[in-house]
Amino acid sequence: MSLWSDFLTNEDRVVWKWTHYFPAYERHFQKFVNQSVTFLEIGCGEGGSLQMWKRYFGPLARIVGIDVNPPCKGYEDEQIQVRIGNQADLAFLQSVVDEFGPFDAVLDDGSHRSAHMIASFQFLYPHLQRNGVYMVEDLHACYWPEFEGGFRKDGSFIEFCKGKIDELHADWTKGALPPTAFTQSTLSMHVYDSIAVFERGQHVYKHAPKIGGQKPSFAFFKRRNEK
Repeated sequence: MSLWSDFLTNEDRVVWKWTHYFPAYERHFQKFVNQSVTFLEIGCGEGGSLQMWKRYFGPLARIVGIDVNPPCKGYEDEQIQVRIGNQADLAFLQSVVDEFGPFDAVLDDGSHRSAHMIASFQFLYPHLQRNGVYMVEDLHACYWPEFEGGFRKDGSFIEFCKGKIDELHADWTKGALPPTAFTQSTLSMHVYDSIAVFERGQHVYKHAPKIGGQKPSFAFFKRRNEK
């Protein structure tokens, strides 16, 4: 059964998700199905999404939820554990990492406030596994004043992502932007309507050989993979 089918036939706790998110979920999280995955969801809602991820990832998965609302502790179940705290509280996040990390995947469906999303990302992203996936959803809130957002507003998570595009390409900026740990550990970024996805991975030595004709030409651009 696909994640979409599971959502449509859910009769357990309430799951509240935008329908156009599901192709992105399956595209980026499918590789963890039936694996020994540790999945962190920021924001527990009414508890149904924690159950959905448990069903989707299978019997080897460990699902961790964090939320500021103490009643969410009641959503714990076999394979599901919940910790109560603020997603922007770095001491709290450290305690979660110490207990459960490193994570294979993180889904931020928390407060939708950019300052919180950025704080969570900057702390948790380095604590992902080497091939981990970090997804932030409901980015439409970055454009809404009631969530401290606005079109091209400095400090929004959307603007933060635009900066991360430059950071991903730091090796090619001729020194204008020094490479960072993010540059060296991120394979790709994907942007959908209201979703941003960051995929980690170790870069190989990059080059662009010309192949073909009578003799191969190995004039190439280089990228040195600095640890």
